[in-house]
Formats: sequence, structure tokens, C-alpha cells
Amino acid sequence: MLPTIPLSLCLFFGLTTALAVGLFYEAAGRSRRVLGLLLAVLLVQGALALGGFYSHHVATSLPPRLTLALGPPLLLLLGRVATARGRAYLASLRLDQLTLVHVVRLPVELVLYSLFTHGMVPRVMTFEGRNYDIIMGLSAPLVYYLLRQRGLSRRVLLAWNVLGIILLTNIVTTAVLSVPTPLQRFGFEQPNVAILYFPFIWLPAVVVPIVLLAHVAALRQLLAPRRP
Repeated sequence: MLPTIPLSLCLFFGLTTALAVGLFYEAAGRSRRVLGLLLAVLLVQGALALGGFYSHHVATSLPPRLTLALGPPLLLLLGRVATARGRAYLASLRLDQLTLVHVVRLPVELVLYSLFTHGMVPRVMTFEGRNYDIIMGLSAPLVYYLLRQRGLSRRVLLAWNVLGIILLTNIVTTAVLSVPTPLQRFGFEQPNVAILYFPFIWLPAVVVPIVLLAHVAALRQLLAPRRP
């Protein structure tokens, strides 16, 4: 853990991660298998971060060790999209709960801003910089409500999810290129070091994959041919 970060901020982010896991657990029909997988990832990634795996030799390691946090979830998602069984799984997720998942993006933005004030991430990663992901966190409760009340058109929900993926891609790219690795392109005056430590490693390893999967599953459902 980072000694310069208040324990309260670590606890707040821990609760934010738990909220993301809980909301996706609901979207997956309270699947014990899904919950078990997410808890295993939390434990493994948390142990790696606490052991200094991500923070040691960060400036020289190629490929960056952070790929071990980002890579496996992306490969799992590709497997879901590329196989018939995986696509059937994505179609089985609850669209309304997938929409509600995105409320976690609001507390995440608050955490990022607080980390910036403590010198652990660059301004460019906050809503004062080039990160507009807070829009999704603020709008998610309203979109969820309208969806449940059948007051939201398919096209609007589709556009909202496309916007969400664009905003997510923007902040993830900015965050990765702000880490002090040989690939760094942003935040040289104040690099992104927070996600190399516990518990903030859970942001790229757990929270971001959940949010991305929620978008991908929702888009597949919205773009699927309508049944008669």
C-alpha cells in the first residue's frame, strides 16, 4: 500500500470495487461461478501488488508487468465474443443490470481526483484533464430508470453504450500511457503510479474489465436481430 494515501481513500476504493463486483454478480443472475472467478482475480492481483510485482522495475520492464493485470481479462472477453458459447453467455446477462454497473464510474472518478491531489496520478487522468468518464457514472442511474420504465428507445441506449466505450477507451489509454514505463507518453511531471499498488491495482484488473464487459454484452444484445 502507498503510505502517502489515506486509509479512508483505500477503503473507499475497496468499497467501489465491491460495488462493481456486486452489480455484475446481479447482472449474471447471481452466478456463484462468476463470483468465485472475480474473487479469485481480486485475491491474486491484490497479492501480486502487495508483493511489489507491479511496482518493482516498472521503468525498465518490457513488456510492462501491468500487462498481467490487463491482458487476461481482455483475452477472456475476446473468448466470450469469439465463441458461440461465449456469445450465448453475453446474451444471457440482464441488460438493465448491465446498465446499472456503470454507476461505479462516478466513485472511480472521485478516487482518481483524490489520487491526483495526493500526487499519485496526473491531472490528465481526472475530470479536470481529458477524462470525461464521469458522464457515464452520472447518467447511469437515469438510463437504468428509463430502461426499467420502458421509456428509453433502443437507439438511445445503443448510442449511450457506444459513447461509454469511447470514454472508457480514452481514459484507459491515457492511464496506461501515464505509467512510468518505457511506453510512457503522458504525465511526466506526475506519473500514474497508484495503479501499481494495492488496492488500486483492482482498477485495471477488475473494475475496468467489468465495465468493458457490461458495454460489450449490452451492445451485442442491442444489435442482435429482434425476435418476432
